[in-house]
Amino acid sequence: MGSDRFYREERPLHPAVVGGFWIDPRPVTNAEFARFVEATGYRTVAERVPEAALYPDADPALLVAGSLVFTKPAGPVSLRDYRAWWSYRSGACWRRPRGEEGALDALDDHPVVHVAHEDALAYAAWAGKRLPTEAEWEFAARGGLPESPYAWGDEFTPGGRLMANTWQGRFPWENLAADGYEDTSPVGTFPPNGFGLYDMIGNVWEWTVTPYTPNHAEAAGRGPLAAGERACCSPPRAATDAAAARLVVKGGSHLCSPDYCTRYRPSARQGEAPDTATTHIGFRCVVRD
Repeated sequence: MGSDRFYREERPLHPAVVGGFWIDPRPVTNAEFARFVEATGYRTVAERVPEAALYPDADPALLVAGSLVFTKPAGPVSLRDYRAWWSYRSGACWRRPRGEEGALDALDDHPVVHVAHEDALAYAAWAGKRLPTEAEWEFAARGGLPESPYAWGDEFTPGGRLMANTWQGRFPWENLAADGYEDTSPVGTFPPNGFGLYDMIGNVWEWTVTPYTPNHAEAAGRGPLAAGERACCSPPRAATDAAAARLVVKGGSHLCSPDYCTRYRPSARQGEAPDTATTHIGFRCVVRD
């Protein structure tokens, strides 16, 4: 588990053991999440008005139901300011990924997005499942290739073939869409890994239940290493009473780019506040053997 070859938060490479489990072959889709909402009447975090007391430093204009939406700038921008491509958009939620009415048309088989951690937990409980730990997720994503950097082997594009929905071009303003998609793609579009699992890499980041630490050594009580590099394609979040800790998300997304973020690998990891909902975070579930 982990890697000594890439970002610091992935270090050190170390042995890990998990018990038997089954994992969903694909991320949870909009159609599946819709069945859950229809059966339970559930409202996601993005569909609720934030409580002002939980966000005392927030701009009052942003205390409306909504979520973080990626918007491609018209041209090159500084990679130091995430506000050039991320914005909090009123009305954005799983039903309206870009804050627009009817935006789910033809997206039934795409992964559900704009789901915070508690939304994913609620779905998993309804389905009689749970969310994976980081170790379970990474074991599954490797597909039986523990020595390879990618879920499918040693090369990112074997024989020139694109194996996952990631960003081609110069992030965040130029997306060549060589893989056929500028946004999410239908689940199962790209080849499965050796365990028959789809979209473990790219498309959307996926929630786990594991608390985030800057590196694996710190999690194991062996002392801190240097903090990791900039957080991929997501905006940083200040700790609040509602989001005092971060949880690990895995797999990268359609916004991961070689010139900005190469976290489209099984060992890659990122920390997200549990109340985070964006256009590129989803989830899948597991059950114990």
